[in-house]
Amino acid sequence: MSNPIDVTQATFKSTVVDSDKPVVVDFWAEWCGPCKKLTPLLDEIAGEMGDKVTIAKVNVDQERALGAMFQVMSIPTVLIFKNGEKVDEFVGLRPKAEIVDKISAQL
Repeated sequence: MSNPIDVTQATFKSTVVDSDKPVVVDFWAEWCGPCKKLTPLLDEIAGEMGDKVTIAKVNVDQERALGAMFQVMSIPTVLIFKNGEKVDEFVGLRPKAEIVDKISAQL
């Protein structure tokens, strides 16, 4: 089982860019209602997909530079990286099956 990893500007390159597997990066904030609903879905997906994918979380209130770097205007914003490149993204709460499909397309 794999748990979501909190990512900061200092750990972004090693966790996301240098990863040898797809990385799902959730840009979120404590005060964001849809973010709170997305978190358990991503936790479930992390448990189900295990070592095939990394789920990472970026708190945009604490990591403003990362949010700005990826032009995150609304949260939750989820970016999917493969081989260090952004290959997919979505904004807002989505059904679990849709999220799994997006991740599975990168495996």
